[in-house]
Amino acid sequence: MWKNNILETIGNTPLIKLNKVTKDFPCTVLAKVDYFNPGNSIKDRMALKMVEVAELEGKLKPGGTIIECTSGNTGMGLALAACVKGYRCIFTTTDKQSKEKMDILKAVGAEVIVCPTNVEPDDPRSYYSVARRLAKEIPNSYFFNQYDNLANRQAHYETTGPEIWEQTEGKITHLVCTAGTGGTVTGTAMFLKEKNPDIQVWAIDVFGSLLTKYFNTGEVDMNEVHPYISEGFGEDFVPANYDMSVIDYFEQVTDKDGAVMARRIAKEEGIFIGYSAGSCLQGLMQLKNRLKKDDLVVCIFHDHGSRYVAKIYNDQWMMERGFLDVKTFKDIVNARVGQKLVTITPSQTVAEAVDLMKKFDIENIPVMKNGDGPVGAVSETGLFQKVFDHPELREATVESIMEKAYPLVNFDTPVERLGSLINKGNGAVLAKDETGNYHIVTKYDVIQSLAK
Repeated sequence: MWKNNILETIGNTPLIKLNKVTKDFPCTVLAKVDYFNPGNSIKDRMALKMVEVAELEGKLKPGGTIIECTSGNTGMGLALAACVKGYRCIFTTTDKQSKEKMDILKAVGAEVIVCPTNVEPDDPRSYYSVARRLAKEIPNSYFFNQYDNLANRQAHYETTGPEIWEQTEGKITHLVCTAGTGGTVTGTAMFLKEKNPDIQVWAIDVFGSLLTKYFNTGEVDMNEVHPYISEGFGEDFVPANYDMSVIDYFEQVTDKDGAVMARRIAKEEGIFIGYSAGSCLQGLMQLKNRLKKDDLVVCIFHDHGSRYVAKIYNDQWMMERGFLDVKTFKDIVNARVGQKLVTITPSQTVAEAVDLMKKFDIENIPVMKNGDGPVGAVSETGLFQKVFDHPELREATVESIMEKAYPLVNFDTPVERLGSLINKGNGAVLAKDETGNYHIVTKYDVIQSLAK
């Protein structure tokens, strides 16, 4: 039977057992993979519910404008609903959100306004404040305010909770979920606790958010708040969707650990997830000693990795923030203490090049011209056949027989990337350090570094 529109495909997402990442756990860990929703995130559930409730209450009228502040995923769900139901969408978001999220929102017809992240929630420049102002200025518009809109948690009480209960045949012992607006963790927990009050609900937070301290003390402490890179969870205020009585514990994770775990899940489990999902499992990793053999844990995997291709799945982005511990060109050079780059000039002879190779036991020499940098290269492989066939070339200049210059790369280029640049016709790469000096890395350097 066909679906009448895309909104009818929301929900009934799969529960998938994790195997490799959780192999050291004493119990079974399942992932509720909600990127199978049409908008690729769990937010489709609450977005549709908020629209339906607003329509029933007369707050959203035909031809009206949907206004919301969003990190991207809620906006996508609202935009899908708007496409089907004929509404205009205006979304405010923060400048820390990935470009992919903004581009996707625009692709489905939404207007996106980017606001600064590092301002107080009540600052007129914040994405909360801008959304409220637009709702007052634009006729026939409605600001959904997912943070305080209880239709948010109602969606999860009505769908996410029942699905997990049925899929685990009521055997779930732990629910693990990142904490943001509070809708997912609270609504799902409310349903599951009604079914079995002994189910443990663990909320995962990020350092820089005040939610964990609020849960532990009841105090809204703005001293807890500082900028963080993680997306989709953590807050600098307490949304009305929270009912802390259905949550048993809060655990905080770092920006780095959440990003690294997301990449690990993608590689080891084949589940291409977003930032908050990686953080969710990282939080569980930090708590695994609390688990027992017969426990059945369900983690919420909120959204898809395609939202983060330019961020956590980009090696350069990860390295710039110190999140990725990879070997680079610089690491290889630093391991060669005291070794200087051996070069030759275009006007020197082939015989001199051969002598340098013998003296320093090397196979690749950059040809350097004062003021111009590398202009060519000589290699043992290339010289051997030429000199063997034409012995008189020993007295020729290097310039007459040199090969093309070795490729220039950044000093922090990952070793894996260097390996793809070195081939049969190109035995090395060059890079400049911070002081302007050139260094060389050969295929043997790469092989040795990967073997360590």
